[in-house]
Amino acid sequence: MRMDLKKYSYRFAEQVLNSKLALKQEIEDILLDPSVELHSLNRPHFNKILENLFTQKGWETQPKVFNENQDPSQNKT
Repeated sequence: MRMDLKKYSYRFAEQVLNSKLALKQEIEDILLDPSVELHSLNRPHFNKILENLFTQKGWETQPKVFNENQDPSQNKT
C-alpha cells in the first residue's frame, strides 16, 4: 500500500521549506518511508514510528524552547 502526502502550506511553511529543499526532501522521505506498514497503523503507533524515524535521522525529540532549568515565572524579584 502506498501513501500520498496531502500538503497544506500553513503560515507559508511550503515557501520556507522550498528555500531548504534538502530539509524538505528529508521530511517527505521520512513521512513516506516504505517500511511503515499502513494497514496496521493507528494514530499513537504512527506517531511513535515517526518519532523513531526522525531520531534515526538525527532529529531531536521534543526540544526545549528555553535553556533554563526552572520556570522563570517562579522568580521573585
